[in-house]
Amino acid sequence: MSLWHELLADKELEAQIEALTLIPTSGGKFEVTVNGELVFSKKGLGRHAEPGEVYRLVKEKMG
Repeated sequence: MSLWHELLADKELEAQIEALTLIPTSGGKFEVTVNGELVFSKKGLGRHAEPGEVYRLVKEKMG
């Protein structure tokens, strides 16, 4: 399941999401921000996200 499918499959979370923007980049950069705050950075951590990790981080940030 893709990340955006995972986020929008949660109806409670979907109701809180005003916008979901994907910005293509090069070099393997993958960052996720919630309300302007970085919650996951592949470059910063030096690894890919584990399955469900980004969903969990977004859910925690959204309260």
